[in-house]
Amino acid sequence: MEPRADAYRLPAEWEPHAATWIAWPHRRATFLGPFEAIPPAYERLARLVARYEPVRIIGSSDVLAAPKESLADAANVAFVEIPTSDSWVRDTGPVFLVPRDRSNAGPLRAVCWNWNAWGGKYPPWDADAGVARGIATHLGIPIDEPGIVLEGGAIETDGEGTLLANERCVVDPRRNPGLDRQAMEAAFRRHLLIDRVVWLGGELAGDDTDGHIDQLVRFVGPGRVLVARQADSLDPNHGPLEANLTMLASATDARGRRIEVIPVDLPSRFGFEGTQLPASHLNFLVGNGFVAVPVFGGPTDEPALTTLERCFPGRVIEPFDGTAIVRGRGGVHCVTREQPA
Repeated sequence: MEPRADAYRLPAEWEPHAATWIAWPHRRATFLGPFEAIPPAYERLARLVARYEPVRIIGSSDVLAAPKESLADAANVAFVEIPTSDSWVRDTGPVFLVPRDRSNAGPLRAVCWNWNAWGGKYPPWDADAGVARGIATHLGIPIDEPGIVLEGGAIETDGEGTLLANERCVVDPRRNPGLDRQAMEAAFRRHLLIDRVVWLGGELAGDDTDGHIDQLVRFVGPGRVLVARQADSLDPNHGPLEANLTMLASATDARGRRIEVIPVDLPSRFGFEGTQLPASHLNFLVGNGFVAVPVFGGPTDEPALTTLERCFPGRVIEPFDGTAIVRGRGGVHCVTREQPA
């Protein structure tokens, strides 16, 4: 059943959370280099988030055996048996809607988009295709299934009716044959109750999502965005990121406000064993009283943290070593999915 626009809305990430969901890693082929470093990185992230809000970790019973042991002493962490193909719950989990009227709050609603592993790149993906519905069923909330492929990392909202989306990974015949930009925009309005879509482009070298927006442009408040920039003109990311800065220079949001653009420099030519990877400080998670920000041990770390601190006064800025998770071509935001309060 579709949500009613007068009853629900798509919330911003900085609004209160009931929990954060994480899918435990088990697919070794996902990550370059030794897999042994990957589960400890997810454990560190789970412990960090659990200091501020409940954490729910999903996987099959076999996959969950190890984290149940390693996180046995962790408060605020629970495990839910939902089988997964991989560990990118930002993309596979449900997109939650909240009631417009919090004084007469009904249940959350879950929009469960179809899933085909970023346009059929990484079979098999059958278990991940059921993750969104599995989480929503566990929570006992109403479900809307648009029948369209969309990954959660491909969209970003201000909570006030504006959506950021990258045309490269949203209007894609490998994901949704026959659906053009107009059709996708109509789907956003119908199922996510969006008033305005701001379309962008580009992608980071090594990003196999075809340019998820959570690597490139993020809202930090209504009418205000952080935008990835690459100062090194020899880095292949330089040109595409400059193009996004140019596109946003005249962009307005659903309320008619000119969007304020704040550039954030990314690490230059960051790689692992000769392969450039999509290292982005913008792949952060905003939670209850904190912001977890990927850092990579280079000169762009401190400026990025300082910018985030200015953008989120009153929240603790938590640097998180992103050098392990980025070997799977993702970051903190990619491996988490917030559940609104």
